[in-house]
Amino acid sequence: MNISVVIPAFNEEKFLPATLQSLQAAASKAWNSLPWEWEIIVCNNNSSDRTAEVAQAAGAKVVFEPVNQISRARNTGARAASGQWLMFMDADSHPSAALLADAAQAMKSEDVAGGGAVLKFDNSAPWGHWAVHFWNFCSRTLRWAAGSFLFCRSQAFSELGGFDETLFVSEEIDFSRRLKRWARKHQQRVIILNRNPLVTSGRKTHLYTLGDHLKFIARSLYMGRRLCRTRQHCGIWYEGRR
Repeated sequence: MNISVVIPAFNEEKFLPATLQSLQAAASKAWNSLPWEWEIIVCNNNSSDRTAEVAQAAGAKVVFEPVNQISRARNTGARAASGQWLMFMDADSHPSAALLADAAQAMKSEDVAGGGAVLKFDNSAPWGHWAVHFWNFCSRTLRWAAGSFLFCRSQAFSELGGFDETLFVSEEIDFSRRLKRWARKHQQRVIILNRNPLVTSGRKTHLYTLGDHLKFIARSLYMGRRLCRTRQHCGIWYEGRR
């Protein structure tokens, strides 16, 4: 079995080295004892810093996507992948060996189409911990995978057409919904791993105030999918604060 880990990265030279180091260490511990091969693909999403050089120095395969859009970056990385399973991670996340072992166990199951994991912030504003707990509840209940950790069969990804490139945010929720339908059709299921959370950066809770986030949520409730399809309304993800 082959696993391709795809990491979209826009101006992530500061966070990417630690992510790649933790991923390689965890994967070596969790997967090297299995008869599997794995690769890391970093999609340089039109960065203006040394993201590509950092990724290459760490031994990752680097591909380029000129349009700054998370869904496009993930899809471009996936097109370069050779794995029977695809795993998508963010450039500021740190999986443990235990989490990757849980994912491997899920991938061995013939009835699993894909899934995700619950999250834990490494460092966030106090309100961020409540936010991530709420997300984890939604994720477990609705089986929505976070974009920071999502895995699926490459067959499913291909047949679903990947992430929706008309969306600038919430593309992982849209994909999770479609993956669940694909799984039901193929008598499989989507699971959310909850024993070992993915540790991911809470930097956006420091870069943007609680008010900024609440305004975005209010606007998204009012506009619905129109907001997800309009880049100018998604500044928290695209205006470039690092």
